[in-house]
Amino acid sequence: MTRVVIIGGGAAGASAAARARRLDPSAEIVMIEAGEMITHAPCGIPYAVSGVVPDYKSLMTYTPEEFEKERNIKVLIRTRAVDVDPDKRTVTIVRGDREEKLQWDKLIVAAGARPLVPKIPGVDLAGVLTLRLPDDVPMLKAELSNASTVGIVGGGYIGVEMAESLLTLGKKVLLFEMFNRVLPTALDDDMAAVVADEMKKRGVELHLGEKVVELKGSGGRVAEVVTEAGSYKVDKVVLAVGVRPDVDLAVKAGAKLGETGAVEVNEYMETSRPDVYAAGDVAEKTHKLTGKKVWIPLAPSANKEGQVAGGNAVKGRVLRFPGVVGTAVTKFFDLYIARTGLSEFEAQQAGLKYDKAVIKARTKAQYYPGYAQVQVKMLAEQGTGRILGVQVVGWDHVAASYADIAAVAIERGMTIEDLFFADLGYSPPTAPVWHPLIVAARVLSRGKL
Repeated sequence: MTRVVIIGGGAAGASAAARARRLDPSAEIVMIEAGEMITHAPCGIPYAVSGVVPDYKSLMTYTPEEFEKERNIKVLIRTRAVDVDPDKRTVTIVRGDREEKLQWDKLIVAAGARPLVPKIPGVDLAGVLTLRLPDDVPMLKAELSNASTVGIVGGGYIGVEMAESLLTLGKKVLLFEMFNRVLPTALDDDMAAVVADEMKKRGVELHLGEKVVELKGSGGRVAEVVTEAGSYKVDKVVLAVGVRPDVDLAVKAGAKLGETGAVEVNEYMETSRPDVYAAGDVAEKTHKLTGKKVWIPLAPSANKEGQVAGGNAVKGRVLRFPGVVGTAVTKFFDLYIARTGLSEFEAQQAGLKYDKAVIKARTKAQYYPGYAQVQVKMLAEQGTGRILGVQVVGWDHVAASYADIAAVAIERGMTIEDLFFADLGYSPPTAPVWHPLIVAARVLSRGKL
């Protein structure tokens, strides 16, 4: 009987456990989770904080009890994995005040990512908050309940989403981003400017190009955000400067780290150490366009990587994970923001020469009521016409589906001509007769289509 131990009960860990059980009904499977919830959705934290999601426990798909009963998987919640011995094949865990060791035949590290905390004075003050697990929601709501002004450090996905959450709660929001645009790793300047304008219209006080250098306190609690440009009074601070892979246990297990700082894995989610797998936010991925290693921590790929790791742990190389193209979606109130493939900066870093086009369109026929504005940016490789990247911002959730179409096109190596002739659906209530993606492809063709 194979004994599989999985560190982490989030997207990748739970998915690995479920797949391992499906492929091997006789395997002994143990899943270790530091928090109280498994199959949880950290992406929903901002919406639970704002109250859009009324019960934070709904961010959990299965309870530990359901997972154990329905899938015969032993789940250890409120249990910390603190050490791994790859030679003796043991994981040291701490449950309450008791320490014990678990034997494993196959180990899957799905420890996820942890919030990045900048090394500046004052980050340890009371009232400085980070987001990691849905378990944190009650604490976050309690901390923010009596705040009138909240500073957000970081303008990435979490920063933008928390800005919406805090405005919904009636807070004054100051957002600080060291780069000159919001969503700096996702969008180019021109598309990010649309998001920034919307954020300002909604009341966010944006401080772009301002690096935070210190958090000052009063009576042990944060009271001031200090940047290179000035000082600002706040009641609380949310750190949203990003996350980093939680690789400590993988390293202890003998796994090698890759060039991105995440765990190096092959297409079977195998690490450099035999019988040790890594999946989800802890592991690096291969970008399908460039063939290079990247670290893009997102739930959809984490779930799929978990499936691959779990299946291969019990059956041996029956599944492979082909890589990602970096598709991501978020929103700020009614403005939906999506991207896939490469940004201009990423294309330049990859040494690719490209043409670009930005078009404005409507999401429905111009005569049909209720249409929304949408802006599409497309990059195509010079010479080949291969689509390299698409960014979409629009006041309708259909913007996300545009990025999904583009993601498939990019994964399949489609050119702007291929996309132009794609048989996309049309109905006045759902799309204009010239789909915005097809319009962008035609503009990029420079009159050839």
